[in-house]
Amino acid sequence: MSSAFSDFHLKGHDFDNRFVVAPMTRTSAQANGVPSELMGDYYERFAKGGFPLIITEGTYTDQEASQGYENQPGISDAPQTDGWKKIVERVHKAGGKMILQLMHAGSQFQYNRFTDTPIAPSAVKPKGEPLSLYGDVPGWPEPKQMEEHDFDIVMNGFIGAVNRAQEAGFDGVELHAANGYLLNEFLSDYFNQREDKWGGSIEKRLQFVEMVVKAAKSAADDDFIVGIRLGQITVTDPDYQWPGGAEDWEKIVSHLAKAGVDYIHTTDTDVMRKNLKDSDKTLAEVVQEVSDIALIVNGNISEKNYEHVAAHYPNALLALGKKALANPDFPERVKNPDQVKDLDFAMLQPKATLENEWKWREQNEESAS
Repeated sequence: MSSAFSDFHLKGHDFDNRFVVAPMTRTSAQANGVPSELMGDYYERFAKGGFPLIITEGTYTDQEASQGYENQPGISDAPQTDGWKKIVERVHKAGGKMILQLMHAGSQFQYNRFTDTPIAPSAVKPKGEPLSLYGDVPGWPEPKQMEEHDFDIVMNGFIGAVNRAQEAGFDGVELHAANGYLLNEFLSDYFNQREDKWGGSIEKRLQFVEMVVKAAKSAADDDFIVGIRLGQITVTDPDYQWPGGAEDWEKIVSHLAKAGVDYIHTTDTDVMRKNLKDSDKTLAEVVQEVSDIALIVNGNISEKNYEHVAAHYPNALLALGKKALANPDFPERVKNPDQVKDLDFAMLQPKATLENEWKWREQNEESAS
């Protein structure tokens, strides 16, 4: 049997296979950020389908500028925490573990019920246009460059979110430092054009991310996982590269390992893409070379390549997005590859909400019967 079905151990937690549900934005919470009952159905089905670990969609951390999408779930108050607790209990009862992804939108901000003004390392808008899958907006709003008090607000939001995630029963948190959101923006020389202690060299651009990792670790219990998702690309700029290429990436990995992060979750358009400047290695290959830290790898993993990916990254969990959406029971189906379905993007139209997915499933089940 493929090594993807071997046991995996991470920070006191044991998994009977190496498949993970990747974080995917679904914009299906209540307007006040409280997770909905339908979200419970959505996450529970992955645990019942054989995924031993589920990472939630990006969840906002404070009632300031962290929210990025309408109907995005939060972890910023007691009602939101209680809503997540019910979902975690369902996932645990079904045999799965659950990690809450903590996200601050930064300048990649399409909706926020608390403010109209995004904050970011520098007053720089994202490239491209907002994503219609998550709500129609006319364009990116002008962000405000973060001042010193903004750093305190953001930091306190992450610390509070870690505490509430533990209260809700999650097995860990994942800091979202990929895809163009705030923590990722600090690492980017496009978004981060500061000339003070927070900008310039990769060591300076990395400093705030390191501080968030250390603060999250300090707030976490001994068996509570603190991971981080990292990548070069953003949701509207798939070609971005760190200016220092592999050297920058090696420094990021080494510094965050020293800060105590429990795993690094690499994400790219393809898990085998070699897109670091002046390097013939993938993001995950560099992590394996410079550190013994646990890995989660993500990017176009399917029934066709998972065995190769599992062998190539022996210290890694395999995170699936599109294939998990199309096949919530992927770990069971992959044993009979002819039964694995491709994602029909009609499922996510006109918006990527769970309501639209459920309607699509009902219609297709009726057509098939």
